[in-house]
Amino acid sequence: MAPTAISLFCGAGGCSLGFKQAGYSILFANDKDSAALTTYNKNFPETNCSPAGIDEIDFEKILSECKISSGELDILIGGPPCQGFSTAGPRFWDDPRNHLLKSYIRALKTLRPKWFIMENVEGLLTSNGGKYIFEAARAFIDLGYNIRIEKLYAQEYGVPQRRKRVLIVGNRLGFEFHMPKVTFKVSGQIFRNSDVTVSHAINSLPKAEPEKDCVLTPLTTPAADEFDSLLRGSASKITEHYFSKTTGIQLERISALKPGQTMKNLPERLQHDSFRRRANRRVSDGIPTEKRGGAPSGLKRLIANEPCLTITGATTRELIHPTEDRPLTIREAARIQTFPDDFQFSGNPSQKIQQIGNAIPPVLARIFAEHIRDDYGFTKSSTESGRLLGFLLTKASAMSPALKKTDALLRSLLDSSSIKQEKLFG
Repeated sequence: MAPTAISLFCGAGGCSLGFKQAGYSILFANDKDSAALTTYNKNFPETNCSPAGIDEIDFEKILSECKISSGELDILIGGPPCQGFSTAGPRFWDDPRNHLLKSYIRALKTLRPKWFIMENVEGLLTSNGGKYIFEAARAFIDLGYNIRIEKLYAQEYGVPQRRKRVLIVGNRLGFEFHMPKVTFKVSGQIFRNSDVTVSHAINSLPKAEPEKDCVLTPLTTPAADEFDSLLRGSASKITEHYFSKTTGIQLERISALKPGQTMKNLPERLQHDSFRRRANRRVSDGIPTEKRGGAPSGLKRLIANEPCLTITGATTRELIHPTEDRPLTIREAARIQTFPDDFQFSGNPSQKIQQIGNAIPPVLARIFAEHIRDDYGFTKSSTESGRLLGFLLTKASAMSPALKKTDALLRSLLDSSSIKQEKLFG
């Protein structure tokens, strides 16, 4: 029997795809983004997908519709975005800005999945001085989950992209869970040297066309390797492989960029006005140095034999092809995120690239799905209370002051047992 999953904040379905590829049955999914939901329904027609926000979902009803009881669900995937402005101290759970996390805790309490995976941006680790993740961890522990918190580097798991994300994995079965072993050797500054690169992801695509959403026949040559075969999927046509034609000063900027260069490497006459304003802002303007931010890098020419920079909603405006004078196409970005060519996106171009940038890379999700299924399973039982198994906040040799605050908070949980949150769970 296939293990079961429910996906909250499912987006376009990157995490769901990885779990589906690993043989899981996705019983229910939700997201408030209508374009993302249309994409999800197109690619997962067998899954009941709701447009309701998590605050509006009756999880008792979901259990009934999925024909399972509380505690029978194998895994809950997806997690609430960190709002970043949570209130410290006893008012944490009363702050309306923490409503998504509070509703996520409510979902865990009602569904009682055997496992959960919550993914978020690395900013989760330092939000509100580390108190956001501290309070979340305390709540998971109180519900009886053994949790591990780590910042992961996607390129270590075969994603051709320098992508850092935080994962919290919990189980209430008593397993001493550890993250899957990395599968690819990486090295260098911010892991720039890797066996899986931009070229591995995009080189077998047909030549991109300007201006129009062309439907192109894939190359007739066989897949270059197993990774290329995975990215091709079962597609008979290539879609979303086009770019907006650039002219004038924007084309001058792109043409002047060498691999690895950004806006700051261009002659001043080619630098964008907003770049110059921020780059040359004086400290005397009254804004504290630590709050001023660095100059925006804007355009960035990729390096063919390195992992891509992080795919975001700005990718098709800012990330420039390693050898061609044009930005990446939507399909190239999707491949770099490890979406196969037969995965179809809905919405306008801006909505499509946002869906791709927000997604968990399917390859990464599949590795975790298989790791949990094969190395741990869903049948062990335990009467142990929840606890923090361990955490990894960075692989850097030094820790920032902000991370040190989080480190101290989480260390206080390592030897503690369940900490009751009476206002939330009473």
